[in-house]
Amino acid sequence: QVQLVESGGGLVQAGGSLRLSCAASGRTFNDYIMGWFRQVPGKEREFVAGIWWSGGNTYYADSVKGRFTISRDNTKKAVYLQMNSLKPEDTAVYYCAAKQNIIRITTPGQYPYWGQGTQVTVSS
Repeated sequence: QVQLVESGGGLVQAGGSLRLSCAASGRTFNDYIMGWFRQVPGKEREFVAGIWWSGGNTYYADSVKGRFTISRDNTKKAVYLQMNSLKPEDTAVYYCAAKQNIIRITTPGQYPYWGQGTQVTVSS
């Protein structure tokens, strides 16, 4: 089992940047594929980015490709989401999540472990 805690959210103007962090505790961190998701009220949780166990492979939603970068530091048991050129439509609660296989990594229901979320608000 793994416990996840996100941090780094906040209020930023459009065009600005934020870096989200997710700290993990529990079992061996590098056993897990890590994902970032986001959700706005009334909408389904959507995939943002994913990173494989060693960090060698990453995958992004089309809506954030070229603007967001996911990375991980297995020695620190942490995963990060660098968000640049933020837009008002990026406003959401951002969650990190963990799973142990590569099946359907963009599907929230495939992730058994979740953090509590951190709010990101982008003003226009």
